[in-house]
Amino acid sequence: MPSKNPVRRLEDILDNIGLIEEYTRGASYDSFVPDRKTQDAVERCLARISEAASKLESSAEALIPDQPWSQIRTIGNIIRHEYDTIDALIIWNIISKDLDSLKGSIEAALEKLRRQSPNVT
Repeated sequence: MPSKNPVRRLEDILDNIGLIEEYTRGASYDSFVPDRKTQDAVERCLARISEAASKLESSAEALIPDQPWSQIRTIGNIIRHEYDTIDALIIWNIISKDLDSLKGSIEAALEKLRRQSPNVT
């Protein structure tokens, strides 16, 4: 069953993107690779993003069709079940190339949802 509160799930995704931004501010790939604490923190945030996307089900695609929701959901399964195969470069590419687009799309969707239903928080 899809989430009864898509605003909450989208906010969860934004919160975790914000945490990733905080954890990696000023970092480079070369400083990220040996930093296991930051890698673990980022992976945990990505898992939560994935879970929120899963709870959105098809409403994610309806609200924000320009994002790769299937891949967003899949990364959580990889982190949980194939943790020993995670490539730091793939995680870094998500951080450096994909999160800004996701963040912008979610912010726009939240603004639209809040305009349509001002009492939704």
